Amino acid sequence: MSSLLVFPGQGAQQPGMLQRLPRETLNEASDVLGEDVSLLDSAAALQSTRAVQLCLLIAGVAASRQLSLPANYVAGLSIGAYPAAVVAGALSFSDALHLVSLRGELMQQAYPQGYGMTAIIGLDLATVEGLLAKIHSADTPVYLANINADNQAVIAGSDSAMKAVAGLAKGCGAGLAKRLAVSVPSHCPLLGAPAKSLAQAFAKVSLKTPTLGYLSGSRARPIINIEALREDLAYNMCRVVDWRGTVQSAYERGVRLQIELPPGAVLTGLARRVFEQGTVIAFDGARLDTLQALLREEGSRHS
Repeated sequence: MSSLLVFPGQGAQQPGMLQRLPRETLNEASDVLGEDVSLLDSAAALQSTRAVQLCLLIAGVAASRQLSLPANYVAGLSIGAYPAAVVAGALSFSDALHLVSLRGELMQQAYPQGYGMTAIIGLDLATVEGLLAKIHSADTPVYLANINADNQAVIAGSDSAMKAVAGLAKGCGAGLAKRLAVSVPSHCPLLGAPAKSLAQAFAKVSLKTPTLGYLSGSRARPIINIEALREDLAYNMCRVVDWRGTVQSAYERGVRLQIELPPGAVLTGLARRVFEQGTVIAFDGARLDTLQALLREEGSRHS
């Protein structure tokens, strides 16, 4: 039996999310970036993609330091891959801060407005892909972005194209087609150029072999090779997220405890169906000593 820490992606952010976390990590991040990061989580600041991504990185690292016990695996959805890589010992926190700051800026500059992401709940993947094929064109670009669960997908593209797909989805019986709090079309070919720019910055950063199992959210399997990890992190913004496959892959590797790092509990909800024989719990709303006891118990079973 083993344990997995998971880190959420954009859309999970909440105003004030950094204020509950230990000051040491916030101060460290402020020193690295040369700005007061505690100002990044106001409702106004979170309109910026860069601020959102930095907040998610800082929150994930700060909370995992509070746990102070290692898990066996880490995995992150989209930007969540960056705190996952830091916690796995593959990427330094300071390098992650600089790269995530750049990542957010590149994504924001590429699509300042008119694009985003929409969750479609209640339809299977084949149906969603069929609807995308009906609407997608050069003028109305729209793509599959995330496979979150058997009946939950996220699409990315232009506002008009997503609206058209959402209308068709409701006609096919979708329970919900909800625009997400993400202002860029992540996890599709529209972000190919910003990903290339980020890869150039990544080439100058030194990575280490992960000391914990690092599960790629786009490949749904562990990555050990440093160059493969570099490529995974740089290009994850333009690749489909297979979160369903990632959680399934962890379960098949013997993981029976999943702890979701802040903010929120979106990934906890998605994992419940997979982890019928196990425990899924979110850091937010749980007692620290409870989480530590669960990690200790799973660790003793694993050894």
